[in-house]
Amino acid sequence: MADAALVFGGDLAIGVSGDLALAGGSGLTEQRVLRRLLTNPGDYIWQLSYGAGLGQFVGVAGAAGAVGAVTRAQLLAEARVAQSPLPQIAVEQTGTSGIALTIAYQDAMTGQATALTLPV
Repeated sequence: MADAALVFGGDLAIGVSGDLALAGGSGLTEQRVLRRLLTNPGDYIWQLSYGAGLGQFVGVAGAAGAVGAVTRAQLLAEARVAQSPLPQIAVEQTGTSGIALTIAYQDAMTGQATALTLPV
């Protein structure tokens, strides 16, 4: 099922016919993964455990382990991310308080492998 095309923190996209653009397939899964990782825990009042809140780790020294753990837990809770093979998460400390997060997962709906790299 398609959803409105809306990248976290962005604006709604306009489709070719002037209506709202839709996201489906792997694009929808990527939107859902980013939304889940960037939403603060407790902000989604209908599901308080939803969200990794990766923004809370920006500039925090030594947070690489916590970032990896919360990312793994949230990806395993996302229905559109395949549980087999398990998502691969690499967290690298860059400097004193920077973190580079690389996620490789398989879309449960399309079977397509996807990799995302996020600076935290």
